[in-house]
Amino acid sequence: MSLLVSALTASLAVVLPLGVVAGQDVTVEGSFRAADGRPTHQAVTFDTKAVPAGGKVTVTERFDGDGTHVELRLHGVAPNRTFGAHVHQKPCGSKPNDSGPHYQNAVDPKQPSTNPAYANPRNETWLDITTDGHGNGASASTLTWRYRAGGARSVVIHEHATHREPGTAGTAGARLACINVPFE
Repeated sequence: MSLLVSALTASLAVVLPLGVVAGQDVTVEGSFRAADGRPTHQAVTFDTKAVPAGGKVTVTERFDGDGTHVELRLHGVAPNRTFGAHVHQKPCGSKPNDSGPHYQNAVDPKQPSTNPAYANPRNETWLDITTDGHGNGASASTLTWRYRAGGARSVVIHEHATHREPGTAGTAGARLACINVPFE
């Protein structure tokens, strides 16, 4: 019986897109490389002082009966610093704005979105992260919804913690780095 269950589980993992099987993780790891105008790397930095080339990043997405869980880990970036971080709609590019706006479950009709009714950690994936003295840190977000197919493609590391006030909600300063993630 356990052999049959193992075979069935393995076949489901192959047939269904990554991230669809309950409890299955999507994990992307990368080392930041400086943006150089060529085709984008898996992880790119636009500010090598705050997010040095060679710094490491890991993003994990997991879907289960409780919702979608996203975890961000940084290693070897600026120490003792708080960064904003969010899931964005488009993949990373050679320019900071190539990753497009934040992914929103309920999309604000007015973009860029700074209305706290839409730009909030329940409707977007906010992963603000504070590093330790070695430049390492971790953060996580749990959501009650799933990403729309093809709608979320990257995580962007921002200059400072995310604002929550009307008119600036969801903003976190300059885009310092980006990692491509095939969210499902």
